[in-house]
Amino acid sequence: MTTRRLLTFASATAFAGGLTLASLFGPPSVALADDHASPEHHADAQAHAGGLLHVHDVSLEQAHAIVAAATKKAAEIDTKMDIAVVDAGGNLKAFVRMDGAWLGSIDIAIKKAKTARYFDMNTGDIGGLSQPGGPLFGIEHSNGGLITFPGGVPLKDAHGHIIGAIGVSGSSVENDHDVAQAGADAL
Repeated sequence: MTTRRLLTFASATAFAGGLTLASLFGPPSVALADDHASPEHHADAQAHAGGLLHVHDVSLEQAHAIVAAATKKAAEIDTKMDIAVVDAGGNLKAFVRMDGAWLGSIDIAIKKAKTARYFDMNTGDIGGLSQPGGPLFGIEHSNGGLITFPGGVPLKDAHGHIIGAIGVSGSSVENDHDVAQAGADAL
């Protein structure tokens, strides 16, 4: 029996016997935060979760506001951009390719956002450290490929928690950074 069939058979048997996924695999190990909940709610949720890790994350509403602010900035400086927002886990949350923006910049924008989130730094700062002879030389070859020039900025909530990142590509690196920063500032 293949692994897939075995898992399906085991799951069906377990559910028929009244078991749940939690009883099969244990409770989840991460409790996700509600960005709009009070600090007391967060403390209560963490206490009830048995000390589980508390993760702050960018909401879809925030991601849309970030993309809108970045798009507005790009239009103001008369450039076409690809704009990506990733969540706290580095997963794509929102993306826009402005009409006429380069196709090749899609991947670059996403990788800038992921790079900024993976290291919680502006990608331009990482780029300065990754030059030949620098302490991070060659880092761009890790994690499936990183982008270490400006245009990626971590996103922080009102309490300073990193909740994701924005990556922008499609113009000069200075313009990319300015548009990314405008998106980050929308928070």
